[in-house]
Amino acid sequence: MNASVARKKIQKKFKIRGYTLKVDALEEILSFANRFQGAEDEAIDLLLDHLQYESQKVGVKSSIIDKEPIRRVISSLLEADDAVEPTSSDTVSSHATIRVIDAFLVPKFHFDPIKKQFYQHTGGLSIHGGSSAKSALYKGRYLLLFQRISHDQHFSKPAFDTEMSHYGNCEIAPIQSLVGQTGRRWVMGVISQFEDGHFYLEDLTASVEINLSKAKITTGFLSENTIVVAEGEMLLDGIFQVFTCGFPPLEDRDKSLKLLGQHDFFGGGTLTKEETLRLAELEKKAVNAMFVILSDIWLDSEEAMGKLETVLDGFEIQEVVPSLFVFLGNFCSHPCNLSFHSFSSLRLQFGNLGKMIAAHPRLKEHSRFLFIPGPDDAGPSTVLPRCALPKYLTEELQKYIPNAIFSSNPCRVKFYTQEIVFFRYDLLYRMRRSCLMPPSTEETSDPFEHVYFFIPYLPFLFHIFC
Repeated sequence: MNASVARKKIQKKFKIRGYTLKVDALEEILSFANRFQGAEDEAIDLLLDHLQYESQKVGVKSSIIDKEPIRRVISSLLEADDAVEPTSSDTVSSHATIRVIDAFLVPKFHFDPIKKQFYQHTGGLSIHGGSSAKSALYKGRYLLLFQRISHDQHFSKPAFDTEMSHYGNCEIAPIQSLVGQTGRRWVMGVISQFEDGHFYLEDLTASVEINLSKAKITTGFLSENTIVVAEGEMLLDGIFQVFTCGFPPLEDRDKSLKLLGQHDFFGGGTLTKEETLRLAELEKKAVNAMFVILSDIWLDSEEAMGKLETVLDGFEIQEVVPSLFVFLGNFCSHPCNLSFHSFSSLRLQFGNLGKMIAAHPRLKEHSRFLFIPGPDDAGPSTVLPRCALPKYLTEELQKYIPNAIFSSNPCRVKFYTQEIVFFRYDLLYRMRRSCLMPPSTEETSDPFEHVYFFIPYLPFLFHIFC
């Protein structure tokens, strides 16, 4: 590959991930990529993945990269045998096609309702928010859903006042405009409980007490702090009588990408149309790619570890090993709370897990291992999203598996063109406990299906929680 063309390609790839390269760093990367004739793109992607992972571990915030961090990552790749010989380009490719995005590093966007545009948040964000963080959370969530519902033909304002505009249109009205109005209106807002037993619907303009006794609830669990679309009318006593209540309508993925394709909401980097088509072709060829997902890996249970070893033994002898193992917590049979006093033992148990994986050389070399904490694992709090497992617990494991990935719960994984969210949580229990009233059984009586209806909104919630 021509050197000038290679430099431009490297700069473009790093720019997509949000990095700006200094000249000396660019030369280091070019020298590294030249080791892999015919597989330069995969080698650069692998280098980018490890650079991003190392930046997450040490908390690097600067987007300007010089020679030193690049040199450290290249050295670690060579030492860990991740940068293989040119004849083994398939291994480089399999590592480079999987990209893990921590919830705390997902790009943050704010919607401007005046200009109707998204702007990426600049500056640092603290884990513990201030007094205004809670109101900002609901405001941001509301605006995200409001811009989505504004695209829906049934809820958008008609462009012209025609007979058709009065048929089948449910234009969303501000709650403030309900005062003094008669007849049915559609509103959207957050369900809040300002007083015990009294629920209110609140948007950016005002709040109004609601009566749900006659409401027809659509599919899904409605709980406090949920954003809903409701049809009803104002009564003389100032209470909004709800007749129909449910979630905002879903938007087709292709439509969202067409409208917002220039922004990287997922965090895996924006790609050109040509690059997307190339990845799609590679994805079609990867017919043997496989993810193995296991939960409740109890390291302190001999029975659980014995069965895990059986699973690893089985995959070790297969012709094609899995591309990714996803280990979901809990990693201990007992909750790691204030009464837990065996962190040193848990650290050693993680080390034993590392030994077990290292005893399977094909899996260690060709597979990647992603660890996601469970609800009762060690961490600063139980609030979502949960941070990755503490480094104190995982250091022993990383001595045996240097390329193991420890990410947040939830976290995102980009595999070729596919975008996947891994989330370990008992949603059904939480939603049923917090549900204001039983959901409708007209469409389904299966509670799990009501949870599935709620799942498409989770990326919005995670985007705000982060």
